[in-house]
Parts: sequence; C-alpha cells; structure tokens
Amino acid sequence: MSILIRDVIVVDADGVGAEASDVLVDGERIARIAPAGSVDTGDAHLVDGRGRLLMPGFVDAHSHADGALFDSDVQLALLRQGVTTVIGGQDGVSYAPGDGAYATEYFAAINGGHPGYRGGGVAALLAAYDGATAVNAGTLVPAGTVRFVVSGRSTDAASPAELARMRALVAEGLADGALGLSTGLDYVPGIFADTEELAALAAPVAEVGAVYVSHMRGGYEANSAAGIAEVAAIARSSGARVHVSHFHAEPHLVRELVAELDLAGVDATFDAYPYTRGCSILAMPILPATLTVQPTADVVAELADPAARARLRREWFPTITRSASLGPEWPSMLTLAHVAAPEYDWAHGLTIAQGAAEASARSGTSIDAIDFALDVLVASRLEVGAVMAVQHERSDTGLAEILSHPAAIGGSDGIFIGRHPHPRARGSFARFLSMLVREQAALGWADAAALVSSRAAARFGLGDRGAVREGRIADLVLVDPDAVRATASYGEPLGLAVGIDDVLVAGVPVLAGGALTGATPGRGIRRSPGAAALGPGPLMSHRTADIPGPVVHEWSRGIEAEEQEA
Repeated sequence: MSILIRDVIVVDADGVGAEASDVLVDGERIARIAPAGSVDTGDAHLVDGRGRLLMPGFVDAHSHADGALFDSDVQLALLRQGVTTVIGGQDGVSYAPGDGAYATEYFAAINGGHPGYRGGGVAALLAAYDGATAVNAGTLVPAGTVRFVVSGRSTDAASPAELARMRALVAEGLADGALGLSTGLDYVPGIFADTEELAALAAPVAEVGAVYVSHMRGGYEANSAAGIAEVAAIARSSGARVHVSHFHAEPHLVRELVAELDLAGVDATFDAYPYTRGCSILAMPILPATLTVQPTADVVAELADPAARARLRREWFPTITRSASLGPEWPSMLTLAHVAAPEYDWAHGLTIAQGAAEASARSGTSIDAIDFALDVLVASRLEVGAVMAVQHERSDTGLAEILSHPAAIGGSDGIFIGRHPHPRARGSFARFLSMLVREQAALGWADAAALVSSRAAARFGLGDRGAVREGRIADLVLVDPDAVRATASYGEPLGLAVGIDDVLVAGVPVLAGGALTGATPGRGIRRSPGAAALGPGPLMSHRTADIPGPVVHEWSRGIEAEEQEA
C-alpha cells in the first residue's frame, strides 16, 4: 500500500524542514521526501497534511501499558498523543519471565493482567503484540520478576546458585529481544536485592550493549543522591549503560547528579514526565516491604487483624509521618486512582483524608485515615492505586528545566488502570510539545523530536525508527503545532489529547481524523544491535522559525547564562 502525505513540514531531531514537503510511504517504509507538489500521486492513498508538522512516531520510554495495550481505548489515548511505541517491563515487575501470575497480582493496579501471555518468556510476550494492536511494544527484563522466579518471596541475599540462575534468565530475555533490564528498588522483591546482585544482573546487559534501567532506591526527591550513587556503582561494576526511570527531583539536583554520572564516566540518560505528582500502588508507600512481599491472602489477613493493625499503627505509621517524601500530611497527599472493591467505588478521586471523612459520615462512626486506608486495601485485596502528591510542587518552568536537559528522554510512566488515574497516561506527550515548545520556549521543534522520539529509538535499539528519512520505518505523526495540547488534568484525568489526528504505524494509518482506523500493524519490538545513525536528510534545516512558534535557546545556553551571572 502506498500513501502520499502532502504539504507537511518535516521535523525530526536533525532539524525542521525549510519548505513544505510531500512524503511518499511505500509498504512500511518512507520511500521519498520531495518538495510539495512534486510527487506524482499515482494510485497512492492521499493524506492532506495541511501544513502540519510530520514527526517521527513518539516513543514512550516508560510505560505501564504492558497489558492494557490491547484495549482500543488505550490505543486511542496513546495515538492521540502521537505515541506509536511503548516500552514496558518497567520498575522491575512485569509478566515475563515466568507465567505472569506474580506481576498480575502484585501490579494489578499498575499493569493489570495480560490477555495474550500465559508463559514462555520474553519471546512469547513480544509475539503476543505482533499484529494484535495499533501500537508497537518493547519490553525490558524485569529484575524483580526474575528474582521472584528464582528466589520466590525470600528477603535474603541471593546465593551464588540463585544468582547464576537469575543471570541466565536475564541473558535469555535479552537474546529473545528485550531492550534491557529494569529494576524497581522500592517494590518487592526488588527492594531486597543489594548492589552486588544488581551489578551481577547488569553484566549480561553490558555484554550485548543494552541498557540498565532503574527505578532507584529510596523514593527520589531529596534521596536522589543515594540512588544515583548506587546506579553509578552498578554501572562501574557491570560496564552497562544506564537509564534512570522517572527522575523527578528539584531541577538543580537532577542536573548536578546527571553531571556527576558524566564526570564518573557513566553513560547515562533518564526519563521524566511533565507533571510533579507520582502514582503507584497504595501499599508501596504505606506498608512495610517485609509485609507486602508475602502472598496477598496473607497480607490481607494481617491487615484485617486488629492486633496486627495496632502494631502497624504503633510501629510503622510513625515512620511515614517522618519520611521526607510524604510526612505528617500523607492522608491529604494520596488520592485514590483505582479501587477494586465495588463497595468503595465512591472513593475514586478522593484523598485518603477525604475518604476517611466520607466513610465516617456513611457509617456513623469515627474512621481515621489509617483505618480507612487499610479497610480499602483489605476490601480490594490490595488492588488499589494512588496518585501521590509531593511536598513541594514544581512549576512548569522547573519541569521544563528538567525536560530540556540533553540526557532527558520522554516517558509518561502512564498507568491506565483505574477510574481516576494520573493524567500523565493520557496527557504527557501532548504536554511535552505544548508546554516545552509553545508555552515555556524551552525547546525548539527539532529538540522536542529528540525528546519524544529519536533519543529513545537510539538508546533502546528500536531499529529504523525515530527519524523522518527515506528508508526508515514509517511510524509517523502529523502534529498541529498551534493546537496540540493535553486535556487530561488531576481533576479530569481521562481527557484525550488534541492536535494530533493522523498517525501511521509501519506505513499503515492507525489514527485518521482523530479516530482509530481499526488497523493493527503494531508489533513486539525486538532490540536492534545498533539503531541507524541520524544524519542530514533532504530538505532539512535547523531553522525553527520556519514554523509557527517561538525560536528558543538550547538547554546548554541556559547553563552558560547561569555561569555568566555567577
């Protein structure tokens, strides 16, 4: 099938087209890029670009759409943002290797179940996406799942024999096409893995040139320095390139810590999303890991026991009020995103404090925040998700400072489970463009293309993706530069992005006029040993003034200005 996209401004990380172009797609690849009106239409299907930007398909470098990707509503939400590829297997917990049962249970409020995977490892997981979805999916080998397959629920250090088995599973997953290795060092059982174990698991990653991806230990924000020190130690010991997941902290701290990795000779990148608040399973921030590592039935029984509750209230919850990430106001900082128990359906979108007040009113008895949170967890068999505020919300200017860093890669950390989820799942990539380019003038359009597409494609080995070039795979997005924006918000998190109405995946229209076409050309993306290098393409220049919007400075210029002021 041939498609002719007419009258577009071609944009990728190498620059912005100097003139309007026609782009001919033949099969799954870009066949020709030429001045507008110069390409014979022949029998090609025509797509009217109407002067919009034609950008390479966006890559969500940190997604939890692993199991949700087969849902057409999820595909629509992603494509309306221009996302054509998601990278799952994040935070050390996902379906493969193993039978997927642990991830389905423990991450029920994050990833949910997977309708196409019942075992068979990374190869089977990736095969489940082939031709079954409109969006591509890559995966990381999740170190927590690997640990669970080998050591079960043990909190002890891995024995040499266990470590050898873990390394073999990591190597097998990489051979099957995984893009790297992920850890989730605030989740179980990954939290029980020490630095030596993690470095050993990262060694096979280094051997094949893949990436070690880490949800760092200790809650980020003020604790980020310790997490970065461990990442650096793992990189030095294993030789692996590293990538820090959802790196959110004060902008100056992010820059300083990334600079430290660079000075230490560590090849590092990070992803971040354009919002301040986080989102996770409720059990993670409010229950001890030594409890949540147990089977769900045992945890639920413990939480339902009055004596066990009294012990948690006396010994554990005071540590939450003293924590740097939450503190004494924690009941007002956690908003219920997903509650599996039907009897608490009314609680979606309420904070724990608000929910406790409402539960008290409904029952006619006094229920405090601790009891309410534990009641919801028991009733839902732990399947509860929460949006987590931070003590110091960052401004858009602060977020732009992080996201305009040259080592930044766009990732949503998007979770599609729940009636009141974090808006990042449906808004991040549209907000990258509207906030960073149009509103904050922190990036030009070519730099934005690098953030949302080309860096991830190169970093994770996604093959011939991430650029609008003849011969490249035609994962393509048409963007209205004046209209693109997110409509999802903390109050109304289900709104779809606007300003992106036409998207191709592997040369097949999957979004047309803002609606799904029903085509499913998506596939499981297997790691390519080396992504094609970006080089100058036809009709390209670096003049961002050729399209509507501000001409902006690069991140490095901001650093130079600060140094001059100092």
